Amino acid sequence: MSPIVADGVRPPVGVRKFKSAAVEAVIKKTTKALKDPELARLFTNCYPNTLDTTVETGVMDGKPDSFVITGDIKALWLRNSSAQVSPYLPLAVNDKALRTLFHGLIQRQARCILIDPYANAYMHDPKAMTDLSWSQTDQTDMKPGVAERKWEIDSLCYPIGLAHGYLVATKDVSPFDDTWRAAMRTVVQTFRDQQRKEGDGPYKFNRTASEPTETLAHGYGWPTRVTGMIHSGFRPSDDACTYPYFIPGNAFAVVSLRQLADISEMTGLGTDFKAGCLALAAEVETAMHAYGKMKDADGNDIWAYEVDGYGNALFMDDANVPSLLSLPYLGFCTKDDPLYVRTRAAVLSARNPYYYAGKVLKGVGSPHSGLNTVWPIALMMQALTSTDDAEIKACLAELKAAAASRGFMNESVGKDDAAIFTRSWFAWANSLFGELILTLLAEKPALLT
Repeated sequence: MSPIVADGVRPPVGVRKFKSAAVEAVIKKTTKALKDPELARLFTNCYPNTLDTTVETGVMDGKPDSFVITGDIKALWLRNSSAQVSPYLPLAVNDKALRTLFHGLIQRQARCILIDPYANAYMHDPKAMTDLSWSQTDQTDMKPGVAERKWEIDSLCYPIGLAHGYLVATKDVSPFDDTWRAAMRTVVQTFRDQQRKEGDGPYKFNRTASEPTETLAHGYGWPTRVTGMIHSGFRPSDDACTYPYFIPGNAFAVVSLRQLADISEMTGLGTDFKAGCLALAAEVETAMHAYGKMKDADGNDIWAYEVDGYGNALFMDDANVPSLLSLPYLGFCTKDDPLYVRTRAAVLSARNPYYYAGKVLKGVGSPHSGLNTVWPIALMMQALTSTDDAEIKACLAELKAAAASRGFMNESVGKDDAAIFTRSWFAWANSLFGELILTLLAEKPALLT
């Protein structure tokens, strides 16, 4: 049974998974500043939801261990676990319990990467085989400890961002031991292997499924020309790529490699490793500019969503991050970068087949959840990347409508009927809503007060 209770309020204190005095202080301060009672209620519920419901802490091999599930799927995704806790990073410097939580998650993610860098989700027991019904017969090199083995570039980017954010916030190097350093070397080598300069590389995946987005053509994906970009089997939605050069994922890799270079010397990875990260980031970014663009309706360059290096390109966007919409949020470009501005305009238009304008919601959805649904995460990302106050206020109004009486954020919500939704317990969306409110209070408080 979900720890989220039916009447749309936080779980009682006695059943909360993790408690942080710093987080409670932020809730108290923020709700006092919010004049809109519905925004205050949503913030109170959503901001601590990851800690309230998804965190299990302990000790493994004498070191802190934190296992963070997505919510209603009880496995650790490298992407989700990182995104779920990142809004608490600024508080860690003054909260020992949060530092221990982050230490444990950084360690857990490193161990997961060393089990298999091509997996996207992992079991709590590193010796257990998957208990996810849909991945038990996958035709791939499935290993103990792996819950699902869909190769997604962002799966290896998010742990870097978490480590970088933690070190910047706290200056605490204690999580960065030999295990973590080995994992980071594995990340960089995996990126290099998936440039596929000499053959298809070691990763192969097939699944018997009714949806084509659940498997890879020929096990490796459709053919590509070598460009210097990194191949991805799947998108952050866990849906298969149409063309294996997934542009938002490559952009995220560029940012992550530079973050890893930034902390290489402090964490003992060394100057040679740093130089290698910077060289790989530059190579990928150069290839993106050479092969990763297409034209908008006026004939101007915009970023494609996926390409194959032969000149074929797909334009769309998916609510899951990394996305084209999220490029400034990831740190790849500025909000006013002309190439991004044109791309963003196309994403938020009928050019994008997964952009919906309905009676209740207007925003980006995902083929992962079916047609005619908008993802609250996409509305939050639209607000976080906007320079238009009116647009931000419209996103806030739609987020309130999307949450309706449930009091929490969902994966997707019907564009014409907010009573239609998927995943009542989806902690990533809740955490990101908390981050949005805190960001706006810091940068544009007039929109909330």
